[in-house]
Amino acid sequence: MSRQFDRRAFLRRGAAGAAALAVGPGLLAACSTDAPGADREGAGSSPRSGGTLRAAFVGGGASETLDFFNGPSALDLVRARAWHGTLGNLDPEGPDGVRYGVLKGIDVSDDLSAYTLHVRPGVRFTDGSELTSADILHSLSVLAGRSTLPVYRLAAANFDLASAKADGDLKVVLPTLRPIADGRMILCQGNFLVVKDGTRAFRKGMPSCGPFRLTEFTAGQGSAFERYDDHYGHVPLLDGLELRSIADSTARAGALTGGEVDFAHDLSPVTARTLTDDAKVRLVPTGSPYLVGLSFQMNMAVEPFDDPRVREAFKLAVDRETMVKTVFYGNAETGNDLPAMGFPDYAGSLPRRTHDPERARKLLKEAGADGTEVRLTTGPETPGMVEMATLFVEDLKKVGVKASVRELPAGQLYADFAAYAALPLAGSYQMPIPALSTYQMSTAGGSPSAFGWKDAETDALVAKARAASDPAEAKELGTLAQRTRWEKGNQVLPVFKPNLNAQAEGVAGIREDLFEQFPGFSQASLA
Repeated sequence: MSRQFDRRAFLRRGAAGAAALAVGPGLLAACSTDAPGADREGAGSSPRSGGTLRAAFVGGGASETLDFFNGPSALDLVRARAWHGTLGNLDPEGPDGVRYGVLKGIDVSDDLSAYTLHVRPGVRFTDGSELTSADILHSLSVLAGRSTLPVYRLAAANFDLASAKADGDLKVVLPTLRPIADGRMILCQGNFLVVKDGTRAFRKGMPSCGPFRLTEFTAGQGSAFERYDDHYGHVPLLDGLELRSIADSTARAGALTGGEVDFAHDLSPVTARTLTDDAKVRLVPTGSPYLVGLSFQMNMAVEPFDDPRVREAFKLAVDRETMVKTVFYGNAETGNDLPAMGFPDYAGSLPRRTHDPERARKLLKEAGADGTEVRLTTGPETPGMVEMATLFVEDLKKVGVKASVRELPAGQLYADFAAYAALPLAGSYQMPIPALSTYQMSTAGGSPSAFGWKDAETDALVAKARAASDPAEAKELGTLAQRTRWEKGNQVLPVFKPNLNAQAEGVAGIREDLFEQFPGFSQASLA
């Protein structure tokens, strides 16, 4: 089953693979979603049972943790999705827009005042006990409700968790704080995972109900799993899974081409271009709406971003087209300073903001902010963030702003979230989830991640949109709310980029697990 891995030996071999990649034939044709085989994951292979799949991700170094409710890095959530059962995942083809996990369904009251979660019978933890409503309540009310991360605080922002109750062993009733029609989309985003009632400490050997059992974990290095043979729904085909923490994109690709891993997550555009002609490797970029929004957050609580003219000037200063062409070689979409492009509730009818440095200079002068000094803090949390920050700073200099970049090490940008949320100007990225859910998660009510934005009227519009059962009414109200954010907001969102993942020929099933940005590998296989 699982096996321990020699991290030092792996790094020596991975470095050799990275070096070979770096001195290879140079930059090849740009990768794209219509590259040969890019849309046919594992094409030409037949899934088989057995084997250990090895996958490389950007980690968080020493800050990595088994407590995914407070883990700041993407790898913390990937590890957790392999280890713990999920309430469900977003699935546009599902009957409720979701695919249920440890739940078999969610009912909504006619007045939208309560959601009833139906627990799937027969789900067992690795200690043999059955998952019940008490485990759901503990995971949502105690752990998610007290998390410092906005993605988990979303439950407490929408449901009255203090009044939530079990109705027998297989039902949980969640009252809403206000009428909402999209609560399934909140609870089934793929990140709400379930642990046993009473869990406080997260450790190897704790009861779990995900597709794999955790057998080894070293922060900043990696983790190992073995298949959980009593997993609900289906038993994974893989015998085991290894997740490697490798911050450098070239090193991740080198490990893949060198045969040290089978899957490399979120490669940089430059690295991905070197793989397009490798017959042993397949590029599997994510497609719309599963694109990552890359943005810059302006803190309205501090000067000069308390002035709407300055915020508009910064939006007009950015050269979006150049970022797409230079950083992503054309394999990205230009953003319009709003998240969730591609989702049905995205306000795609709003005017496209153009690059207008002359207007930006005029606005800065009117605000008395020409010559202002700013420092943009960012980090390589996902490829492209640092490169985009560098270009943005140059754009700002062209309109008279004395701008500079502060780059933190991988995994550190969000490690101290309170400190991050107090920065005057910060890089960020948005997971692909619907627009109104994104607003509720990160912006409504003066959330710490709102960077000083607090607008009760917009909050009310979003609430009315989310309470509307008629899709047309919800769309109209949601667009009005997003227009306000577009006009007065404090987010510069110039680019939506795919996750440029790559895998060895014969790997299959990763996309079937949904939530491609944070795969759980429950349906993955090796040919």
